[in-house]
Amino acid sequence: MLDSGESRDFIRMNTACDVSYKFPDSNQAFAGKSINISGSGILFTAAQFIDAGIALEVKVTPEKSLTPPMVAYVEVIRSKEIKPNEFEIAAEIKGIKES
Repeated sequence: MLDSGESRDFIRMNTACDVSYKFPDSNQAFAGKSINISGSGILFTAAQFIDAGIALEVKVTPEKSLTPPMVAYVEVIRSKEIKPNEFEIAAEIKGIKES
């Protein structure tokens, strides 16, 4: 077993993928950038604060087209302003959208 030094169920993988997200019942998508992702969550940047408990549909698009985008349904756990008009959004993955 790998020892990642973390007491998490899944190892976080650092990423720098494009992210788009939208709120339920909305077609308007917003852009962001992933920071890291694991089997149970995602950390990404956004230009807006998003309240904890909000549900989102998140699409993560890898840099290389060999890997298809992942679309997931998430619940925001926390938002933190990291610089003016840039927020770090932590979200728990609730499900993966089948293609």
